[in-house]
Amino acid sequence: MSSWGKYKPNESGKNSWSQEDAFEKLTTFCAYQDRCPWEIRRKLYEKGIKDEAAEKIIAELVEEEFVNEERYARAFARGKFRLKKWGRNRIRMELKMREISEELIRKGLTEIDAEEYYDTLLSQTEKKWETTRESDSFKKKYKVTQYLMNKGFEMDLVKEVIEGLISDQSQ
Repeated sequence: MSSWGKYKPNESGKNSWSQEDAFEKLTTFCAYQDRCPWEIRRKLYEKGIKDEAAEKIIAELVEEEFVNEERYARAFARGKFRLKKWGRNRIRMELKMREISEELIRKGLTEIDAEEYYDTLLSQTEKKWETTRESDSFKKKYKVTQYLMNKGFEMDLVKEVIEGLISDQSQ
């Protein structure tokens, strides 16, 4: 028997949970790593629990402090910045996709130190600049800019860092 306990297949052929088992299983799911209601809703839907029943379970998880959207937004921003080297725009977009409010997104982004952010952008720019094989400097600049924009860094900062890098190399 798997660690998820007793299963019964639902209409999609996937294993489903009873409502009684769901809360217990989700406390473990949430204790392992911070989760947001959107992720819990997806997990419940996957296991055959929808609508009012799902919302009731989520409310109970929030009440018991297993789910806290501010804590989630802060942990998400810290983790994605430090581990994946994402910029603020990418983090904001991902949190919006997870239905986190703009106010909580702003609080989450305060977890990113401005100096560390700039240093990370600088090191990512230098690394990408070195690994980009392009003889045309305009095309190389474009490719590096696109890469950094896709990682979620702000255009004005990207431009500033690339210009600084180019002027340092030409001296």
